[in-house]
Amino acid sequence: MSSLGTAKGAVEIAKFALYVAIPASLTYAVAADSGTIHKLMGFKPYVVYPPEGPPPPSPEELREMARELARKNKGT
Repeated sequence: MSSLGTAKGAVEIAKFALYVAIPASLTYAVAADSGTIHKLMGFKPYVVYPPEGPPPPSPEELREMARELARKNKGT
């Protein structure tokens, strides 16, 4: 095997070590302190609810509305 092939193998091993080490070290840095997680989650809220709308009519109001519509349709 030539020396060029060995050098490429060392570079590939180094790249793989970086690909594994960076996410692992960041995960450890964030997960080691719970305050860090709360600080990161506080930057942007994940769930934003829309403003509350008017409540739906009660069953009695719905029945009255149906009666009024029926009366209007009978008269027409």
